[in-house]
Amino acid sequence: MGCPITAHQPALVQAGPARADTPHVGGERVLRPVSHPLMTSLASALAGRGKSGSTVSIDRAVQQRYSAASQVAEAGLCCPVDYDPQYLKVIPSEVLERDYGCGDPVSYVQPGEHVLDLGSGAGKVCFIAAQIVGSSGSVLGVDLNDDMLGVARGAQAEVARRLGYGNVTFAKAQIEDLALDLEFLDGHLGRHPVRSYDDVRQLEELSDRLRRDSPLVPDGSVDVVISNCVLNLVAPQRKQDMFGEIARVLRPGGRAVISDIVSDIDVPTAMQADPHLWSGCYSGALQEERFLDGFTRVGLTGLTILKREARPWETVGDVEFRSVTVAAYKPPERSVRPSPHAVVYRGPFATVTIDTGLEMVRGRVVPIGPDDLRSILAGPYSEHTFILEAAADSTDDALQHGTATEPPVYAVPVDQASGVRPEAPRTRYRLVSESAACERVNGQCDC
Repeated sequence: MGCPITAHQPALVQAGPARADTPHVGGERVLRPVSHPLMTSLASALAGRGKSGSTVSIDRAVQQRYSAASQVAEAGLCCPVDYDPQYLKVIPSEVLERDYGCGDPVSYVQPGEHVLDLGSGAGKVCFIAAQIVGSSGSVLGVDLNDDMLGVARGAQAEVARRLGYGNVTFAKAQIEDLALDLEFLDGHLGRHPVRSYDDVRQLEELSDRLRRDSPLVPDGSVDVVISNCVLNLVAPQRKQDMFGEIARVLRPGGRAVISDIVSDIDVPTAMQADPHLWSGCYSGALQEERFLDGFTRVGLTGLTILKREARPWETVGDVEFRSVTVAAYKPPERSVRPSPHAVVYRGPFATVTIDTGLEMVRGRVVPIGPDDLRSILAGPYSEHTFILEAAADSTDDALQHGTATEPPVYAVPVDQASGVRPEAPRTRYRLVSESAACERVNGQCDC
């Protein structure tokens, strides 16, 4: 799913020794340099430059704790999750024993989809997703921890053998900077150690070039982004970048399904300064409303809370921490043939307001603009609406002479202050579909 650097790149970034367990690009297997432990922390720190800064102590605490948890299972990391047992049979025990999550986003994946798992850890969720999407789909797991990646890759061949196909790959990256292939950067640093400020500047230039010309996860390349209790581990200065990356890599019409830990109030500053609490999924948790706002601020719509635990997972001081699973949708692209549309909200509520600010009144024909239409088409609104399109043959003349193909539906402007419909020219609409579902090719609405 990524587009790593190949041998055709300039000498500065030529590949060294290669491993074969890397993603397919354009139908061919691409060799990627072996990760070099030297200077990895510098590579990770530089990966965050230009992306709202980096908090090294938090990163180090998370890395150390999860490296230890890759060797010996730690029950205190997040909360246990019950997955469908039919998907666990092909997964080796060393993976199952090192699963750290707080929800089940993978159960919302569909056959044939291309899935990106943020913070894939030992690979359990990826191997479950591989079975759901089938041989026609694919799964890319991204993690920053070399030890966790080692566990996942160690099980990769055996899972593929048991399934009869291999559709899972793993890559090293920060989830708030998915364009930068840190494994390639590790290999480069092993051959070109940083010894001076000029070397640092060259490394920054290389990182920027990799993001621009050969992103690990390209724009609009993923059907579904999933994540299980990882977003809270990202440093606060980079959290909004993380939401932005989710929106960037989703195809138009794609969706994110995220399980994570949230808090009922803002986590106190003193608690945020504790690296151990950070690595334990506490200190980095966003207050619940701020967590939801993170998706809408980057243009995702149709935000839906799929599951919210009634009882807190833990209470620390005055702060309650609980698990939530949410879905958010990337609107389809604008139609190349725009035409006037209206929507009828089916109920059950008297009125609803969607993320664009459009208010829909149950049973009322409401004219909508292109952004409203894209938002409605993107997600869960479809089962609650009828979409109408301006009827080209429902003119007064056509109606008078009996040539209209179907009865029209009328909509006129409404004075929002008084709720009164003034006398005004009427627009006539025809029903496009029973719901807001429409024909979308490559994520583009073709209404």
